[in-house]
Amino acid sequence: MTVPPAVTRALTWSAALAQPVLLNVVALHTAEPTGRRLVLPALLAVLLVPLLPRRPVVVLGLLVAGSFPAAVTAVSRVAAAYGPGTDAGWQLGLVQAVLTDLVVGYAAATRRLRTALLCAAAALAGQAAALSYSRTGAGGFLSDLLVLALMAALACTGGHLLRERRDHAEELRARAAAEAVTAERLRIARELHDMVAHSIGVIAIQAGVGRRIAASRPDEAARALGTIEAAGKETLAGLRRMLVALRADGPEAAPRDPAPGLADLDRLVTATAEAGVRVGLERRGEPRPLPPDVELAAYRIVQEGVTNVVRHSGADRCRVVLDLRADALGVEITDEGSGPAARTGTGGNGYGITGMRERAALLRGQLTAGPRPGGGFRVAARLPLPEGTR
Repeated sequence: MTVPPAVTRALTWSAALAQPVLLNVVALHTAEPTGRRLVLPALLAVLLVPLLPRRPVVVLGLLVAGSFPAAVTAVSRVAAAYGPGTDAGWQLGLVQAVLTDLVVGYAAATRRLRTALLCAAAALAGQAAALSYSRTGAGGFLSDLLVLALMAALACTGGHLLRERRDHAEELRARAAAEAVTAERLRIARELHDMVAHSIGVIAIQAGVGRRIAASRPDEAARALGTIEAAGKETLAGLRRMLVALRADGPEAAPRDPAPGLADLDRLVTATAEAGVRVGLERRGEPRPLPPDVELAAYRIVQEGVTNVVRHSGADRCRVVLDLRADALGVEITDEGSGPAARTGTGGNGYGITGMRERAALLRGQLTAGPRPGGGFRVAARLPLPEGTR
C-alpha cells in the first residue's frame, strides 16, 4: 500500500513541530537533566530528520526554538536541586548545541555559503542566549561562548568543504563525460572517413573506367560495375552497423560483427586491385595474435594510405609492409606516384593523414607521412605492443 504524498508531508511536519514541544516537556519533568537522562532529549532530534533534506533552515529554526527554553529550564531545575552557583546544567545545552551545529554543517554542505553563514550566526545567537542564563560568571561565560563559536565555525567550514569537494567531483565527472563525448565523436568521424573514403575512391575510379570503355569493351565495363556494386554494398553495410550501434539503448544491442584487422588486408588488396592499383603486401616477422585495437588501427592506416594512392598518386602500384619483428608493429605504405600536395595534409582538409596520426597517438605510437626523396609518397607508423604480445 502506497502512502499518499500529502499524508507523508503532514506526518513529517507534525513530527518536526512536535520535537521542540516534547524536548521542553522532557526538560521540565526531569529533575536532573544530566548524564544518562540526556539520551531521551538527544533522541528526540530523530523527529526532525525526515524534514532535514528539504528544509534544513526550518529544522535549524525548530532546534534553536526548542533548545533555548529547554536549556534554560535545565539550568533552573539543576540550580534548584543543587543550590545557586552550580554549573551542572550545561550538559543539555551542550547536547543541543552539538545537534544544532550538525544541522549547520548539513546546511553548509547543501546550500549556498551565504545561507550557511546565516544559519551559523542564528545557531550561535541562540546558544549564546541560552548560555547567558548559566551561573558560571563572566569568565566562564566568555570561555564557553568561545567554545560554542569554534564549534559553529568548524561545522560551517566542514560542511562548506564537503560541498566544494562534491562540486569539484561533479565538475570532473562532467568534464570527463564531455571529453568522452568528444573522443567518441572523433572516433566515429575517423571510422566514417576511413570506411567511406576508400569505397568512394574505388567507386569513382571504376565509374570513370566503365564510362570510358562501355562502348568498346562491355565485358570490362560490366566488371567495373560489379566492383562498384560490391564496394557500395560493403559501405552501406558498414554504415548500417555503425548507425545501429549509435542508436542502440544498451550494450546488448551493439553490433556483433568483429572489427576489421590484419586478416582483412587480403580482401582490401583485392578490392584495390580492382580499382586499378596493385598492392604488394609484405609481412615480416612471426605472425602472432595482436590486441584488437592495434589490429584495427593498423588496418585503418593501411586502408587510408592505399586510398590516398588510389585517389591522389596517379601510380598503378604501391607497397605495404607489416613488420612484427620488434616490440612494435611497423606499418609502411609507399608509392612512386606524383600526386597533389593534399596527401600530406597541407592541402585540402587533410583529414586522412590527421586521422591516421590520431589513431597512432591513441596507442602511444607515432606516424610520419610525406613525399619520398626519390619521388612518390611514404606513410610509416609504429604501434607499440603490450608486454604479453611481444
